[in-house]
Amino acid sequence: MRSDTAEIKASPMETHSALPPEETERLTTEIIAGLKTVFDPEIPADIYELGLIYKVEIKDDRSVDVQMTLTTPNCPAAGELPTMVENAVASVPGVGVVDVKVVWEPPWSPERMSDEARLVLNMW
Repeated sequence: MRSDTAEIKASPMETHSALPPEETERLTTEIIAGLKTVFDPEIPADIYELGLIYKVEIKDDRSVDVQMTLTTPNCPAAGELPTMVENAVASVPGVGVVDVKVVWEPPWSPERMSDEARLVLNMW
């Protein structure tokens, strides 16, 4: 099965899908917007800007695989954040089944944060 893969923090997104490019672009934009609504309860920045989303793959059947990490394996929100990510992505019109996997490689570090997250967290 061919699919579209968006390596978050890398752009532009490659299009190798049976889905029309306009639809892939719309889904990508709306999925990222959805991810930006998910916040770690202990950090006042969204998980996308924190660099916790490693990969988003939109497949031909509109299912979406997400690879994410946490700031630490002992993160108190470890039980709820993947479900919050799944719900945010699944809420995008046209998205099928969503599968969220928590990965630990590469380990998260503050260097993965966007300038927006650094500003919010005053980490300059």
